[in-house]
Amino acid sequence: MWETTDPDGRKVELPIDNWLHILEIHTELRVEAEAIVDVVRDPEHAIGGRTAGERWYYRGGAGPSWWIKVVVHYEHGHGRIVTAFPRRAFP
Repeated sequence: MWETTDPDGRKVELPIDNWLHILEIHTELRVEAEAIVDVVRDPEHAIGGRTAGERWYYRGGAGPSWWIKVVVHYEHGHGRIVTAFPRRAFP
């Protein structure tokens, strides 16, 4: 498991199962797990997700496409990275 804090100081984890999901489903995203948690720690952009407690973090130039999008679900003040994938455009 990898851990970081988001820009608001909340703890965010990347569990091994979620990392394996990213590797299996988003094979085009050829970065290390540390690059994923770094997007959350220091994003270029952060916006609300589709549901309450979800946040999307973006950083440009860190992957095979221009942007990496990292989806975090928050519950009880802690976050969990659920997926990450490349994006050609923001958002």
